[in-house]
Amino acid sequence: MRALLQRVSSASVTVDGRITGQIKRGYVILLGVTYSDTEAEADWLANKIAGLRLFEDREGKMNLSLFDVGGSVLVVSQFTLYGDARKGRRPSFTHAARPEQAEPLVDYFGNELRRRGLTVATGIFGAMMQVEIHNDGPVTLMLER
Repeated sequence: MRALLQRVSSASVTVDGRITGQIKRGYVILLGVTYSDTEAEADWLANKIAGLRLFEDREGKMNLSLFDVGGSVLVVSQFTLYGDARKGRRPSFTHAARPEQAEPLVDYFGNELRRRGLTVATGIFGAMMQVEIHNDGPVTLMLER
């Protein structure tokens, strides 16, 4: 499971001209699921993200968590995080989980973040989404389990 996490001042997802998920300060998590992922990977990742301290304190050091700043999370499924473009000109997505495996794990991951006390918004799995991200910093991390 891969999560490209971006600290944002605001973000939203729009599908067919309708906003389906929106947050102010927090993290956008672009989430990729591979064929060998289970709930164990989602649990680890949710726990890691809930505890991260990526917001600056009064001294300008990254010491504050989402809880400390009242932040939220926007989770967007993104199978292309498992794209492999080493050969040819078109990426291969053979390492991405099939939708029937990935969708329940993406949902589970979002619910695990909620269970840890976070406010979570989402995109729509499999939809063509317009994602608006106002990266703050910028601060971007790739997390993988």
